Amino acid sequence: MITLLSVSHLALPLEDPILKFLVVLIIILSAPLLLNKIKVPHLLGLIIAGAVVGPNGFNILSRDSSIVVTGTTGLLYIMFLAGLEIDLAEFKKNKWKSMGFGAYTFFIPFTIGIAAAHFILDFNWLTSFLFASIFSSHTLISYPLVSKLGVVKNRAVNVTVGGTVITDIATLLVLAIVVGMTTGEVNAAFWTKLSVGIILFAAIVLFGFPIIARWFFKKVNDKISQYIFVLVMIYLAALLAEVAGIEAIIGAFLAGLALNKLIPHTSSLMNRVEFVGNAIFIPFFLISVGMLIDFNVFFKDFETIKVAFLMIVISIGGKYLASLATQKSFSYTKAEGGIIFGLSSASAAATLATVTVGYNIIIGETATGEPLRLLDESVLNGSILLILISCTISSFVTQKNGEKLQKADNESTISESNPEEENILLAVNHLNTIEPMTSLALLLKSKKTSENLFALNIINEEKNESSKKHADKLLDAMVNMGAAADMKVTPLIRYDADIITGIANVIKEYSITDLMVGIDHEKGFSPSFIYNLRTGYLKNNMANIFVYHAVQPVSTVQRYFVILPENASQEPRFFQTLLKVWNIARNSGSKIEFYGNETTIATIEKIKKKVNIDAAFIIFNDWDNLTKVFDKMKDNDALILFMAHESMVSYLPQMRQVPNYLNQYLRERNFLLVFPSYQNEDDYRKDVRNIANANDFVEIGKIIGKLFK
Repeated sequence: MITLLSVSHLALPLEDPILKFLVVLIIILSAPLLLNKIKVPHLLGLIIAGAVVGPNGFNILSRDSSIVVTGTTGLLYIMFLAGLEIDLAEFKKNKWKSMGFGAYTFFIPFTIGIAAAHFILDFNWLTSFLFASIFSSHTLISYPLVSKLGVVKNRAVNVTVGGTVITDIATLLVLAIVVGMTTGEVNAAFWTKLSVGIILFAAIVLFGFPIIARWFFKKVNDKISQYIFVLVMIYLAALLAEVAGIEAIIGAFLAGLALNKLIPHTSSLMNRVEFVGNAIFIPFFLISVGMLIDFNVFFKDFETIKVAFLMIVISIGGKYLASLATQKSFSYTKAEGGIIFGLSSASAAATLATVTVGYNIIIGETATGEPLRLLDESVLNGSILLILISCTISSFVTQKNGEKLQKADNESTISESNPEEENILLAVNHLNTIEPMTSLALLLKSKKTSENLFALNIINEEKNESSKKHADKLLDAMVNMGAAADMKVTPLIRYDADIITGIANVIKEYSITDLMVGIDHEKGFSPSFIYNLRTGYLKNNMANIFVYHAVQPVSTVQRYFVILPENASQEPRFFQTLLKVWNIARNSGSKIEFYGNETTIATIEKIKKKVNIDAAFIIFNDWDNLTKVFDKMKDNDALILFMAHESMVSYLPQMRQVPNYLNQYLRERNFLLVFPSYQNEDDYRKDVRNIANANDFVEIGKIIGKLFK
C-alpha cells in the first residue's frame, strides 16, 4: 500500500529512518564537494554539519542509538585501519621512538594540566589528576586524511600511531585509578585484576586472532564473508578490551595489528575495508562528534568561558610542545613534526569518556544541597568547545603537512625510482589459477599505477566458439578481481596456432617486462608444461618469467624461503627480479629467508639496509640437496626459487631436476620459480663483465639506490 509523505514525517527531529539516512548521506556527499574548493578538510565539514543538524543546532536529527552505534563503529574503524595500515617492520624499528613520543605527549600536557587545575582553578589533587588526564589522550580523527594522501608509512605517522596507543592506555589507567580511589576500590585485588585482564586480552588478540584469521581465509573464499569476518574481529577485540578494563579503541587497534599481515595492502579485501570505512562508518563518527557540540554553552557564564579557554590552551599547547620535543629528539623534518602535531592534537573519544565519567561521579553536596561532582558542568561544557577547536586545528595542520610529505615523497620517487617501464602479463588457461595469479601480481608490482596489468588467453582455433567463451570467462574473472582491488586489468585474446608464439608476440607488442604463468594445482609440473617451459617460455629474452603454483591464498603465507644460485648477483637483471620478490615481503608483511652463497648474501644484506622488511640470511651452497631447505618448511611457508637459462652465468645443471623435486616434495605448498630475462648474448656478456668488475659494490650500490626506494 502506497502512502503519501505525511506532515508527521517532517516533524523535527526526523524520525522516519529513510529521511534520516538520506540527510546523513547528503551531508557525507556534499561536505567534500563544497569544502575541497576552499581548501577546508572535509572532516571538519562533517563535524560542523553534525553540530548544525544535531540536537543542539536545528534539531533535524537526534543523536539516537542508530547514530551512536554507527559512529562508534567509525571510531573503532579509524583505530583498526591505523593498526592495519601500519608498516610493521618500521613499527618495530621505531618502537622506542613511539614510546618516547608516547611519554612526551602524555606527561607534558598532564603536568601542565595538574598545575593549572590545582593552582588556577583551585581543584583538589584527585580532581586535578583526572582533569589533567583529559589533555594527555588524543583521537586520530584526522588519520583518514593521512590515509587519503598516501603517507601512512611515513616514519612520523608510524611513531604517532604507536605513541597514541601508549598515551591512551596511560590516560585510561589514570581514569580507572581515580575512579577506584573515589570509590575506595584501589587495592591489591584491583591491580591484579587489571594486570591479568590486560595481559590475557593482548595475548588473545595478538596471538589468537592471527591463527583464527589464517584458518578462516584459507577455508572461506567468499569475499562478503571475509569482510563480515573482519568486522567481527574488530568488535570482538573491542569487547575483550572493555572486559579487560581498558577502552574499546585499544582493542580495535590491536585487532588491526593482528590482521596486518593477513590483509595485504594491495588486496581486494583491503580495498573493501577502506572503502566501506571511508564511505560510511568514519563519516558517521565525525557527524556524531559534531552532534555533541552545543554553541549555547559558550555564552552561559564567564566560568565556562574561562575553563574552556584554559582547557584549549593546555591541550593544544601541550600537544604542540610534545610534537616539537619529538621532532627535535629524533631529528625529524618540520613537516614530520607538523604531521605529529596534527594527528595528536584532536580531542574527542577518550576526552569525552573521561569527562563523562568524572561528571557522573558525585562526591558530596554543595552548600545549597546540589550534588558536588568530581568534574563540574563548566569542565563538561569546556570539553565540548575543546573538541570543536582541537578537531579544527588537527584537520588543517594534518592536511597542510600531509600534502608537504606527499609532495616530498613524489619528488623522491620520481628522481630515484626505476625508470624502466613495468608491464605485467598474466597468461591464463585455468579458472582455478586466476585468483592466485592476480593476488600475487598485485604484490609483485613496484609502481602505484593501476594500468600496467594484462591478462592473456591464446585461442588455437579461430572459429572454435567454445574456446572463445572459455577465454571470455577466464578474462572476465581476472578483470573483476583486479577491479575489486581498484586495479585495471587489460584483457587480451589472441588467435594463434602456437601458444608460445602467441605469448612471445604479445610480449613484444605491449613491451611486457614480467610474464607470469600459473600451474594447475591438480596437475603440477606435467611433462607438456616442462617441455613448453624449456623450449618455449624460456626462449623469450625480453621479460622476466614467473612460474607460480598456489595451494593457499597468498595472504595466509607467513614465511618465504628464497633460494638463490651461485653467481645470481652477477646477472644483469638480478636486481630487477629481486625487487619483485622484495615487494612480496613489503606488501604482505611476511617474513623472508634468503639462502645463497657468501657473495650473494652479502649483496642482499646491503639491500636490507635500504628497505625495512623482516628478513633472515643463511649461507647455502648445496643445490644437490635442496631438500635440506624443504625439510625446514612448516605449515604456511612458501618457496621462491631463482632459476636461470642454460647460457646464463648463474645456471646450474641441478636446475633441470627442480620440477621433479617440486612435484615430489612441494605439491601441497605454494612455490614461485623466478627466471630473470636474458638479453642478446653480446649485451648480456658485456653487462656481466661490468658487474663482475665493479669495485666495492659501487655499481651494485647505484642499482640498489634506484630500485629499492
